[in-house]
Amino acid sequence: MVVFSYYPADPRPRRAAEALVNEGMEVEVVCLKDGEAKRQTLNGVKILRVPMRRRRGGMFEYLFQYAAFVVLSVAILAVRSMRRRYHVVYVHNMPDVLVLSALVPKAQGAKVILDLHDPMPELMMSIFNLPHDSLRVRTLERLEKWSIRFADLALTVNLACKRLFVSRSCPPEKVQVVMNSPDEKIFGVRAPRPAPSTPRAPGQPFVIMYHGSLVERNGLHLAVDALARVRRSVPSAELRIYGPSSPFLERVMQSVRAQGLTSAVQYLGPIRLEDIVGAIEDCDVGVIPNQRSVFTEINTPTRIFEYLAVGKPVIAPRAGGIRDYFDEESLIFFELGDVADLAQKIEYVFFHPAEAAEIAGRGQDVYRAHAWRAERQTLVNLAADLVSR
Repeated sequence: MVVFSYYPADPRPRRAAEALVNEGMEVEVVCLKDGEAKRQTLNGVKILRVPMRRRRGGMFEYLFQYAAFVVLSVAILAVRSMRRRYHVVYVHNMPDVLVLSALVPKAQGAKVILDLHDPMPELMMSIFNLPHDSLRVRTLERLEKWSIRFADLALTVNLACKRLFVSRSCPPEKVQVVMNSPDEKIFGVRAPRPAPSTPRAPGQPFVIMYHGSLVERNGLHLAVDALARVRRSVPSAELRIYGPSSPFLERVMQSVRAQGLTSAVQYLGPIRLEDIVGAIEDCDVGVIPNQRSVFTEINTPTRIFEYLAVGKPVIAPRAGGIRDYFDEESLIFFELGDVADLAQKIEYVFFHPAEAAEIAGRGQDVYRAHAWRAERQTLVNLAADLVSR
């Protein structure tokens, strides 16, 4: 398994690797290194860390890092495959062309899986504000098509992404969906908390929670602006933010200070996956405040399932990648990028807790249908079928 990320911190590669190990397969992971041991065995997965760190920056910074990691991965797998033959090379994007790491093993007969976490053209359009007809985007689309063609099987995270890849890069039977469901060992389903029989105590905060990457497309600034509106009718409302610090967060906190919200917004730093459950239990509602972009239109955030698993209402954008799975009865929607609508939905949860809990309960039915237990079996079956060909 090859991934331009950190293992075991990246949940999708970790769950995939451990699922395959639990089926009796031997799994080696080649990944980035950020202070961890160069070699390690964790839950049966053998890890080889390359002395590289991921750095955020402009597009050329991304390209340099990707190119360096691709070259290193090609060399590592070429050398290791001379000592032992691989049956499968499982590559996680980004970048798509990381499938090149499988050049030598594929020549020796190994099958190649390309796991497309995100469509690179849409993500880069969103990050760098690129027009769809730009040379860079068209180049990424060509590389995507070539990479999927090189692979024997492509996986992706939801139906919207599958439709996108099929529309421009591959036949429908070549790409299969394995969703990013939360780890059930951590996110076991809890019944939604019933509405309190007595009014909320004076001074008791109404806690809105955001956790995840602190980048502009994820819309934290919209949540802050919505909070300013909500506090006119719900003075006890506060926002708790979890995630690694970023330059964008600094801009958001400047807005917090400018709007006089310092006492109502808490930045609590990055949080371990194992600790997220406790943080969610302490909140009243989770928000996915995405701003509108070509990427957020097709994304299905795993955070939705995480809130629902713990029995909390969640407010998410009315976007195609989410509406493929949820309807108005199973999720509280706001119009993508609309601050006023987001604020209204937060107020709805505060003033109608019983109804919000009922919606969360119906949302849990959707989560159960796509829980990792089912997605894991899909992954294992696809891998076993590929090896048997």
